[in-house]
Amino acid sequence: MILLLGGTSETAPLATALAEAGYDVLVSTATEVALDVGRHPRIRRRMGRLDVQAMIALARQEHIQVVVDAAHPYATAAHTTADEAARALGIPCLTFLRPAGLVVQASGLHAAVACAATHDEAARLACAAGGPILLTTGSRNLAPYVSEAQRRGLTLVARVLPEGESLAACRAAGIPDERIVAARGPFSIEDNRAVIRKFGIRTLVTKDSGDAGGCPEKIEAARLEHCRVILVRRPPARAREAFASIPELVEALKGRTDQAQL
Repeated sequence: MILLLGGTSETAPLATALAEAGYDVLVSTATEVALDVGRHPRIRRRMGRLDVQAMIALARQEHIQVVVDAAHPYATAAHTTADEAARALGIPCLTFLRPAGLVVQASGLHAAVACAATHDEAARLACAAGGPILLTTGSRNLAPYVSEAQRRGLTLVARVLPEGESLAACRAAGIPDERIVAARGPFSIEDNRAVIRKFGIRTLVTKDSGDAGGCPEKIEAARLEHCRVILVRRPPARAREAFASIPELVEALKGRTDQAQL
């Protein structure tokens, strides 16, 4: 059995590829939000956040022999948990690493795009030019943006997943409902432009979530609406086996496992 840490748009194709290669796959997602995890009979899903001990217990209960970490590139806590649990269990931990966006890979960025290494830096950069500001970075890193926006008297709009945990985080941070855009992507260029126009956004903050995460559409929408972009760079890559394509990961897994035991 393979434990696949999912939650992104790559979950279904990765789980399906593993199942079609002959593996039983247990997809683990941190939340209960609707997500396609694949429809192969070898695929199951469980939901809820796992700390290291909970993941170890789950792995023993389900006879997990390999962890495949396909959690969001910015989910550093999930990556650390997977590493530590796999190490404690003495089993392999392979990573699917979503390719970065072309905007970061290119030799030069658009003049209206600035990069930040952390959310604290991104908050300062975003608020320096005035508001309103649109956050598309999720609900788990709101604090520095809310603090800086309040200090400068700026309007902050947050686009987050339409689930209770995300909405509660926004409200707890002091963002009123009328400035919470609860929606699940993918978002087109026009979808992004509509939000920018509705709130008169001057600066959009995003993560480098790559093509699959809609980063190019956000940046193009901002360009067309003459809106600045603050791009939060990815955390440093983890020092373990990482694969940028699904076929490469599946082939690597085949080369080191006995399917009959999985």
